[in-house]
Amino acid sequence: MAEEVELALDAKADLGEGAIWDVGRGVLYWVDIMAGAVHVFDPASGKDRFVSVGEPVGTVVPRRAGGVAVAVKRGFAALDLDSGRFDMLAVPNAHPAENRFNDGKCDPAGRFWAGTMATSGPREGRASLYCLFPDRSVKKMLDGVTTSNGIAWSLDRKTMYYIDTPTLTVWAFDYDEETAAISNRRPAVSAPKEMGYPDGMTIDAEGMLWVAYWQGARVARWDPKSGRLLQTIRVPADLATSCAFGGPKLDALYITTARMGLKPEALASQSHAGGIFVAYPGAMGVKAFEFAG
Repeated sequence: MAEEVELALDAKADLGEGAIWDVGRGVLYWVDIMAGAVHVFDPASGKDRFVSVGEPVGTVVPRRAGGVAVAVKRGFAALDLDSGRFDMLAVPNAHPAENRFNDGKCDPAGRFWAGTMATSGPREGRASLYCLFPDRSVKKMLDGVTTSNGIAWSLDRKTMYYIDTPTLTVWAFDYDEETAAISNRRPAVSAPKEMGYPDGMTIDAEGMLWVAYWQGARVARWDPKSGRLLQTIRVPADLATSCAFGGPKLDALYITTARMGLKPEALASQSHAGGIFVAYPGAMGVKAFEFAG
């Protein structure tokens, strides 16, 4: 079953990503990666504003101390969305200069997980997944990654789901909330390449995973225990990048898209590529975790 979507914001972002809903403020955060822009979209008013951070920004998360935390090219940073103040929190020692940070989220304990990707030369296996702890220490949690993307935690907080895009797989790990340790990597969801490349991901109140597909023009809902496809939302833009439940009831699924690299003929048929779309698929999301540092 394919659900209908509506255009929520004609943003025309080159590389829209990192959608996450701030329950307290009732707004959607998202980023335009290469533009270095962190956006705040208020669906109630239809207004969208942004703060530039001066370098590529891969993702954004709410921060318990106020403002947001972001993963930028160099590492992790804090951003005050009102004043524009930007402060680096941590730069991983093992982070190569040719890599940049990409997608990420906070875990149930308030740690900020974000991974990287190479931006030049051979890319396979040259990136990593890092975790920023509330005390601002950083630990490399996984290496041999190519394009780090979506991440989510099961409702019982015992499993972490993770996407390294070229593998076409959502991987499951045993997760220890107390220590952040992950182990026992195994496939949870595998999809054929014809569906596109798995990118951003979120989880709903029933524990099902929603995955946005780059070059797939869709978001798909999966049962991570059986690996079964449950639902498909078609998006009028080939490059679907991330998704997040929002709205007062957390029943609105917001979907970011990109237009970067699309040829003129593709842009002609996808006039709202780079926009934010919204669907009401009959599921509800869960509150996003905040960074505790």
